[in-house]
Amino acid sequence: MLQSKLFTKVERKFPKDEEAPNARLLERGGFVYKNSAGVYSYLPLGWRVIKKISEIIREEMDAIGGQEVLMSALHDKRYLKATNRWDVDVVFKVISGGEKEPSFNISWTHEEVIAEIARKYVNSYRDLPFAAYQIQTKFRHEPRAKSGLLRGREFLMKDLYSFHADEKDMYDYYGKVADAYRKVFERCGLKTYYTLAAGGDFTISNTHEFQVAAEVGEDTIFACDSCLYAENKEVSKLSAKGGDTNIKCPKCGAKVSEKKSIEVGNIFPLGTRYAEAFDLTFLDKEGNKKFVVMGSYGIGVSRLMAAAVEVYHDENGIAWPETIAPFKVHLLALGNVSAKDLYNDLQKRNVEVLYDDRNVSPGEKLVEADMIGLPFRAVVSEKTDEKVEVKRRTEDKVKLMNKNEFMKLMSND
Repeated sequence: MLQSKLFTKVERKFPKDEEAPNARLLERGGFVYKNSAGVYSYLPLGWRVIKKISEIIREEMDAIGGQEVLMSALHDKRYLKATNRWDVDVVFKVISGGEKEPSFNISWTHEEVIAEIARKYVNSYRDLPFAAYQIQTKFRHEPRAKSGLLRGREFLMKDLYSFHADEKDMYDYYGKVADAYRKVFERCGLKTYYTLAAGGDFTISNTHEFQVAAEVGEDTIFACDSCLYAENKEVSKLSAKGGDTNIKCPKCGAKVSEKKSIEVGNIFPLGTRYAEAFDLTFLDKEGNKKFVVMGSYGIGVSRLMAAAVEVYHDENGIAWPETIAPFKVHLLALGNVSAKDLYNDLQKRNVEVLYDDRNVSPGEKLVEADMIGLPFRAVVSEKTDEKVEVKRRTEDKVKLMNKNEFMKLMSND
């Protein structure tokens, strides 16, 4: 893409009302636009990141048998009434037409909706198990909408729901989802801790979260860097040891340390709570009527983008992991030279390239390249002659390459 055609621009200053690095960097870099507290629009660069993350998630969910759907975002109140969640604080309620009382809500989760849908298609044990997922906007009335995309009132989420004949089958799948989640986060360049946590409004028992260590995080975990097991402070027995600095991991015996963290995913054993509310039943092999056992599994897609920025940035800007970067390489033409031929060759090789062809100073181009944070920066100038000056965003070393070397690096790296 030609940077001159990009309608957004890198701002000269950071936003005044933001403290979290993800908010400051994503807004200044032109990745997102803040409409109001906790509500953001994704601009071309930011949306490319979201699409990369979403595709990774889709591939891993499809690999464990997930079937993608898209459910309604507007829900009749009867859904949440059925599970006593209509009056949960985070629900956005909608008053339609001339009504005085709200009769709908906009989606904050979909357990109720998918349970009712499943009821139409599940009759026998032969119809089980199955799993359905979606990537959709969720709405939650967060009273403390802050920290950029880490705590929003409107956000993108992947929610997966599984349906089983018994708890054993559900927990077998629960483990498969946990493994798939590890792959998702690894592919996005993030180290996550598999964290024991409380269930909250979603589940009937303890659950598990995937946490990323970050100073801006709102959670506190006791984490093992050896096996990556952790416990959320709210449920952890490890915290009872107070000032003990030699706490051992209950899984592997290695040392445990206290960390601030960001929750990027969670998995919930739902049992039959939602099946009972919507009469979601099946006939087993003996002809007995039983309730379907469900599981629920979420990944915050937009939060994952924000978490990546929290982990991968420096004083100059973002440093995107290559798998989720909006483009692979930022091509800069400095001075009175053109890199158009090089840009065209990269495009022919299907290399994702952002070409800064603007008539601005070399200094401005270099500063903005660091702020946008693509994995590679390639500079063509009068000084480079017939070669290309190549630098990884995460390294200080600059290497001068001929065109063939550069093309090989871009195609195979």
